[in-house]
Amino acid sequence: MTQLKGGRRRGARRLAIDLRPLSVPAYRRLWLGNTVASFGFQVTAVAVPVEMYALTRDSLWVGLLGVAGFVPLLVFGLWGGAVADARDRRRVLLGGSALLWASVLALLAQSLVDVGSAALLLGLVTVHSIAFAISSPARSAILPRLLPPELVPAATTLNYTTFTAASVVGPLAAGLILAGFGTDVGLPIAYALDAVLFTGMVVATLRLPAMPPEPVADGEARRGGLAGIVDGLRYLATTPVLLLSFAIDLIAMILAMPRALFPEVAESRFGGGAAVGWLYSAIAIGAMLGGLTSGWIGRIRRQGVALVVAVVGWGLAVAAAGLAGQLWLMVLLLAVAGAADLVSAVLRQSMLLVYAPDRMRGRLQGVNIVVVAGGPRLGDLRAGTMAAGFGGGVAWVGGGLGAAVLAVALAVAFPALLRYRATAVTGPDRE
Repeated sequence: MTQLKGGRRRGARRLAIDLRPLSVPAYRRLWLGNTVASFGFQVTAVAVPVEMYALTRDSLWVGLLGVAGFVPLLVFGLWGGAVADARDRRRVLLGGSALLWASVLALLAQSLVDVGSAALLLGLVTVHSIAFAISSPARSAILPRLLPPELVPAATTLNYTTFTAASVVGPLAAGLILAGFGTDVGLPIAYALDAVLFTGMVVATLRLPAMPPEPVADGEARRGGLAGIVDGLRYLATTPVLLLSFAIDLIAMILAMPRALFPEVAESRFGGGAAVGWLYSAIAIGAMLGGLTSGWIGRIRRQGVALVVAVVGWGLAVAAAGLAGQLWLMVLLLAVAGAADLVSAVLRQSMLLVYAPDRMRGRLQGVNIVVVAGGPRLGDLRAGTMAAGFGGGVAWVGGGLGAAVLAVALAVAFPALLRYRATAVTGPDRE
């Protein structure tokens, strides 16, 4: 009996999320600040498309928010990564965070005075995306400077899990706010909540130690701007596994991300109200549950195969959700897709942090930000455009099936990803 109980405890530890990184004070403060700020970020992520749809009554305009978000990410994400390798990463993070805060305050102001301009909303989303692109590479590249290497995969999983937890609670809260107060009052409340909660991230960043670039013999780490970007892209081009991991994520997000269709589907199928909050939360619900039971991810040796399987699962689950006629079933299937996306995200980020030397981490995180944040925004444009031409059902289901098929085709055509194996198994109970 004792052996049975001991076996059960070990099994629970193998599944439970690894909390060891929280014992490091600097990381713990950053994690707490980022978690609080993420909640507000997710409230705004729902409020903006809802406001755009209320102004225009057109999913194509909602899809254009993807363009307003992606173009700055493409330019400033790469530039921000180069700056993060050439300057003190703490200062870079502070500067980007200040601009991000200002953009949220501007969203609040335009909602309070009821400007009612779709063009202004696109412009403010552009500024918000620029700030996000500048700050995110530095925030990600900081991680290996705060923690020993063996805790990096666990910290990566913690970051994704808490972000997705905020992605569950934030959209649900936004849906309740908008359902309870309507857009006229609810939108200012949503933006104000984001502005207040973002102070947590600012305080956590102020308490970080200075993080100047590590000295390198050839001075490469101090090359910012275009030269630094070129150095990072050249390094990425010589690492096929990382290049393929980015490519397969772009396939998943551009073809299968259905979120630009959520406002229209929530209203046409489920009568509006809080349904939009459930749809925006569903993917994150699955990712959060996947993260809470993620202890097994760190022990995967054939990480390339697992990455491909996760992306295929994401595409098929999204396609199935598009066929659902009941809200609970759509939420359930989107949650399955979210769990698959969590596995994919953790594997890609862990592979990236293991491969990249510190002098390149900022630039490669800049590329990662372009892919991770830019891919879904291109997906918004793809979904909105297809919905305008062929209807929301074709845009949703066809995108999911296309992502699954192309992910398999990529893996077969370029088998380096399938051959990739983890060099070490990490986790709280290595035996």
